[in-house]
Amino acid sequence: MEAIKDLIDRLNATDECANIEAKRGSAMDTSILETICALSNEPGLGGGYILLGVERVAATLFPEYTVTGISESDKLQLDLASQCASSFNQPVRPDVEIEKLANGKLVMKIFVSELPDAQKPLYFKKNGLPFGAFRRIGSSDQHCTDDDLYVFYNKEDSLDSSIIKDTSLDDISEEAIQLYRKLREKVNPGAEELNYDDIGLLQSLGCIKKENGNWLLTYTGLLVFGKRQALRRLLPMVRVDYIRVPGNEWVQDPDDRFTTVDMRGPLIELVQRTFTSIADDLPKGFLLPENEIQAESIGLPVKVLREAIVNAFIHRTYRENQPIQIIRYGNRIEIKNPGFSLKPEEQLGEPGSKNRNPFIAAIFHETNLAETKGSGIRTMRKLMEHAKMVPPTFESDHTANVFTIRLLLHHFLSEDDITWLKGFHSYNLNDAQKSGLIFIRETGAIDNSSYRQLNGCDILRASGELRAMRDSGILVQKGKGMY
Repeated sequence: MEAIKDLIDRLNATDECANIEAKRGSAMDTSILETICALSNEPGLGGGYILLGVERVAATLFPEYTVTGISESDKLQLDLASQCASSFNQPVRPDVEIEKLANGKLVMKIFVSELPDAQKPLYFKKNGLPFGAFRRIGSSDQHCTDDDLYVFYNKEDSLDSSIIKDTSLDDISEEAIQLYRKLREKVNPGAEELNYDDIGLLQSLGCIKKENGNWLLTYTGLLVFGKRQALRRLLPMVRVDYIRVPGNEWVQDPDDRFTTVDMRGPLIELVQRTFTSIADDLPKGFLLPENEIQAESIGLPVKVLREAIVNAFIHRTYRENQPIQIIRYGNRIEIKNPGFSLKPEEQLGEPGSKNRNPFIAAIFHETNLAETKGSGIRTMRKLMEHAKMVPPTFESDHTANVFTIRLLLHHFLSEDDITWLKGFHSYNLNDAQKSGLIFIRETGAIDNSSYRQLNGCDILRASGELRAMRDSGILVQKGKGMY
């Protein structure tokens, strides 16, 4: 375990993060227990530390933590042990150390181990599931949702395998089934399911289930193969809103706001329709090198756009009756889908996939509408790098239950970018800081997570380089971790 002094140094370098929390510690209150619950539950975190008697200086923009100390340390320890043993659905026994620092004040260090998967989730008995369980998201403790319980703790079947009442085989689009057969045959002409009749095919894909002698559609069946009338009747807000915004900011001109195209239909058809609507609006360009016949595209790689759209369809939550929003600004595309990422942001792009909609995902993978499982984001990054464009950035907001992909539409660095950056020559910025400035120029702000994604660096380096730009007067901090 880390020493208390080292943990305080980390707080001052990076602020509170996923595995370190600082609290006043005047009493064993609910917020401390919520952090213990979150650290116990968060998959892959390996637990974390709580420091009692260490506080953030409220007036500072960048993190500055001071040791205020605790009193009645024996009583605090007793209260901690008692509440950890009685408040949750199972006893928790964190490791506790108390140390007197150089200023003579006492600090309590609590280390909370991550629970084995078989013992998750830890939750407050009085609140039950899912609200009584917490996850550690960044530096905050978040109430769990039904999606958390399914993906991390396997407490129930996935939503896409659930039956939808008031449905029948009449709600299935024959055109959508034929499109599936056509796409599947291209991938694997010998696929066994192609020999099934339509009912057998739908049953094998988890699209229909029999109840009381009648075939009913599952969410997968309705979403992937359902007729538009059925989708409008049963899931009226599950659609794609393609929004064209003039300029680079939301509602930049109140007299010329935006235009919206609403699209709905079976997902297997909606992918191409959505892709075509956006691709027709994209700037197109080709580079023809001297004495060369083969032209090279210098626009947004089409495969990146397709993967971003498919990612939204596969990974969104269908528990929320909300549309996917695709916002086309002058300089970028933002795709916002309901449902936070089930993988931590720092693991996005790593091998492996966690799906809240496994049956829908399987259909997309088997028809090559989506990349091989777990490789879509990595593929997008490689393609953007090859095209010499700014890497895509991803933002997962657990509180708002939204996942956002941002795709900038110009090359990095363009001649205009280089000319603009010359104005910062006297600041001796490194390449990572320059890329951060370009991102801010295009989107209006940057946070630590986006900076790390752009430059492939860790949280400590990102914090230090953003801090340096703030101290030099280049950046103005808008809030905790946002510039």
